[in-house]
Amino acid sequence: MRGAEHSEVTFESRVRGCLLGGAIGDALGAPVKFDSIADIRHHHGPAGLTDLVADWQGEIGLVTDDTQMAMFTVEGLIRADVRSRQRGFASEVEVVRHAYLRWLDTQWHTAPPPADELVRTGWLREQPWLYSRRAPSDTCLSGLRHSPGPKTAPGEPGAINPGSKGCAAVTRSAPFGLSAQDARTAFRLAAQCAQLTHGHPTGGLAAGAFAAIIFFLGQAHPMAQAVRHTLDLLAEHPAHDETTSALETAMARATKRNPSPETVETLGGGEMAEEALAIAVYSALAYEHDVEQALLLAVNHSGASDSTGAICGNLLGTRHGDTALPQRWLSPLEGRNTLTELADDYTTEFTGRPVPFTKYPGC
Repeated sequence: MRGAEHSEVTFESRVRGCLLGGAIGDALGAPVKFDSIADIRHHHGPAGLTDLVADWQGEIGLVTDDTQMAMFTVEGLIRADVRSRQRGFASEVEVVRHAYLRWLDTQWHTAPPPADELVRTGWLREQPWLYSRRAPSDTCLSGLRHSPGPKTAPGEPGAINPGSKGCAAVTRSAPFGLSAQDARTAFRLAAQCAQLTHGHPTGGLAAGAFAAIIFFLGQAHPMAQAVRHTLDLLAEHPAHDETTSALETAMARATKRNPSPETVETLGGGEMAEEALAIAVYSALAYEHDVEQALLLAVNHSGASDSTGAICGNLLGTRHGDTALPQRWLSPLEGRNTLTELADDYTTEFTGRPVPFTKYPGC
């Protein structure tokens, strides 16, 4: 299925836009995460945050665990495809979990540890700048220490952290929508991989919905149409009410004039999966053709600004491609070269020009 609008944007540009746009939104929102609107306006002026600002370390453009984990999702999906070409039999969920275990190494070590044959080899885990803790989700840290539970269908409780539906299940899930053959596959794989750490049905369904929206945007559908198609998919699963209600409310709010942080906060704080998705979707709908204003709206609130900014950046980066991203925010972005190389490897692998097995070996 392919829409007519923006069909001239290449797959390569959409993949770059998705990864780089998410990282920009992450870096933009991180310094004001959980600051109240009043405090943001007090420190940054009546309009709130309008540019990248230094974090508590005095650094500009640093990303968080949201971007880190999204990168390892990409790496896992590349490896899963490489393995399928090598006639391997590991499931995509298993390969992505191993990628997340490589991310877990970056949270416990200050430099790449010695590699083993299965989990800890490969190019991405050798990037020194990734070895830095950026307030990772406790649910992700604890969930990845467990053996994976049995796979459950989207909408059913997962075996690991069955009460958890934090936004980290969503922020790492955009890449599932870029490589899938259809929206249902994107939805299912994202939901199952969310359950590796977040077992609450809403955590998986919100992640699945996000991947489906990304899929439809990658097929050149406008935002509203992508969300409507995704709502149809959501309705097929049990326990979809929280995610469906959040998305429907976001769409209704976006039809109102004068988007504002106060309206954003009627959708929640963004800590929960469905809230983060709703805030990002609202911001992307409100300023669908103005990436800068959409990202600013997505981060100027009192909640998890890094996560909502990252999701919004993924959405509109996929929608418009990397050339639509603000250059003044792209230039100082941490890890920009690594993100670009990873995006280009992803494009290469999924357009029939395989990447080297030595760069993405095994699981």
